[in-house]
Amino acid sequence: MPTGDYKILPSILSADHGQFVQEAAAVDIPEVDYLHLDVMDGHFVPNITFGPQVAASLKKHTRFRLDVHLMIEDVDFYIPRFAAAGADMITIHQEAAAHLQRSISLIRESGAKAGVALNPATSLETLRWVLGEVDLVLVMSVNPGFGGQKFIEASVEKIRVLREIKERGKYRFTIEVDGGIDARTAPLVYQAGASYLVAGNAIFGAENRPEAIRKMIRAIEEDQQRRRSIQV
Repeated sequence: MPTGDYKILPSILSADHGQFVQEAAAVDIPEVDYLHLDVMDGHFVPNITFGPQVAASLKKHTRFRLDVHLMIEDVDFYIPRFAAAGADMITIHQEAAAHLQRSISLIRESGAKAGVALNPATSLETLRWVLGEVDLVLVMSVNPGFGGQKFIEASVEKIRVLREIKERGKYRFTIEVDGGIDARTAPLVYQAGASYLVAGNAIFGAENRPEAIRKMIRAIEEDQQRRRSIQV
């Protein structure tokens, strides 16, 4: 099944935390390259998840690249530890980094690709001076902390504006979106400009995980076909 210029990233936040390796195996299909790991510390967000050891275990026992999203306060302490555990991409929050540019440089020095995330109410303007240094910008389409939340519709416009900024500045970062992504919202955020779509509950809340992923892919492809037919 084609995935064009986008990827679906299953978020193990919504998986069974006692069976991470088995849950990862349930989404081991050709259409999936990355697992998304939401790391929470109980301070920056009101939830606690897991640490570098889980990342290391998933790296050892699965074929996936790891997209690690640090929803934590002490980012500089943990960046090298998650990089050593096998993180391929490490994303930190603009709101949590005291010295954002320094932390981005630390991610790169640790050998991972660097991403920055923005909460729903945080302006894109806060990233103006680092956009040329990041590999990924993550637009949160829910308030971070828990899976299964309702998609914030204003996120679509935020992604669209970010895409325009990227095109005008000829930046090379990838736009990622996380929160409330399913077969209804996936086409909306893809059309707006997101190419990495993180989905948790829509995948791991389904009995047939591969079919849940392919349902989102079909929704995007069918939406694109409709748009092309209208243009013709």
